[in-house]
Amino acid sequence: MPLDFYDVDSLLTEDERMVKRSVRQFVDKKILPVIEKHYRDATFPDELIPEFGALGLLGSTLTGYGCPGMNPIAYGAAMLELERGDSGVRSFSSVQGSLAMYPIWKYGSDAQKERWLPPMAKGAKVGCFGLTEPDAGSDPGAMRTRAKKQAGGDWLVNGRKRWITNGTRADVAVVWANTGDKPGDIRGFLLEKGMKGFTQQSIPHKHSFRASDTAELIFEDVVLPADAILQGTEGLKSALACLSQARFGIAWGVLGAAQHCFDVALDFAKNRIAFGKPIAATQLVQAKFAMMANELTKAQLLAWRLGKLKEAGTLVNSQISMAKMNNVQISLDIARTCRDILGANGIHDEYPVMRHMNNLETVNTYEGTHDIHKLVIGEAITGFAAYRMGS
Repeated sequence: MPLDFYDVDSLLTEDERMVKRSVRQFVDKKILPVIEKHYRDATFPDELIPEFGALGLLGSTLTGYGCPGMNPIAYGAAMLELERGDSGVRSFSSVQGSLAMYPIWKYGSDAQKERWLPPMAKGAKVGCFGLTEPDAGSDPGAMRTRAKKQAGGDWLVNGRKRWITNGTRADVAVVWANTGDKPGDIRGFLLEKGMKGFTQQSIPHKHSFRASDTAELIFEDVVLPADAILQGTEGLKSALACLSQARFGIAWGVLGAAQHCFDVALDFAKNRIAFGKPIAATQLVQAKFAMMANELTKAQLLAWRLGKLKEAGTLVNSQISMAKMNNVQISLDIARTCRDILGANGIHDEYPVMRHMNNLETVNTYEGTHDIHKLVIGEAITGFAAYRMGS
């Protein structure tokens, strides 16, 4: 059974537990049997995308347009179970729902919502989120992608985005571009696969997130119709609001990867005999499990409280930053410790631990690095924005 030292599961409603059980069964049946091969081959299980939709895992927290309208904790529990399968699988769902569907739902026109959200909720259409650039990651306001309004009302887009999850598969890309000279001029646009001048190319040779579609998006004089803009977007704050939705799911999801590593290492330690007894009976190994259980329990409670704050409508960005920063770090630490407990077996794909560990290195970096989230929390405490020039 998964570790639940403080009986956090009892804090969930029956509906929330039902979602958790359903996704857990799906992961056990459909993802775990195939994910190591996909990771080895650097492929994604595309055949499962419609099943994600059927389970309500795409646009989970949104309402209308065929979306299930899950509450935050049910969604978080679903992301936890998905990431127990693989971070790349959870990332597909997270990007589709929080970074592609959410901005259309929040900032799009009625026509944009009607066209894209129903098929995206079913998994019939895939979306991506284009914010990060080769030279603009932690400082997205420094983006070089530009959208210039033409005399007839169309837009001309030039630039590139990099490290884009779902990027080659995306039927629609939510792309952020500067329409003027200031960060406040940043707006969101919808670009469709096949548009002239729009290239979606895979980034190869990854050591992490191998069972995930990671791409570069290139825009060379792409002409967009006037209605391709997300009219409700207002500067960088709109893009960051989307990231807040996704980071919430990450804070829950990584605990699934940590739990899987913990469970595998515990089973291994109980059965691995050294010097005449299981290594689980030794003081050094028990100390490692005690500290991992301690940190995992604190992270579970942090995620649950985050969900309650979101449900109450009082959640602020610095609270999301704390949960994302803490829970990714402890999950990565747990994966590394579990790999150590497995010894040489820890580097082999007979066990999932090093796959999770490698994936978590990416999660530690994307959607706000560990250090950037420290600065977000620091600003909330001190009132000084240390990451801004002149502050």
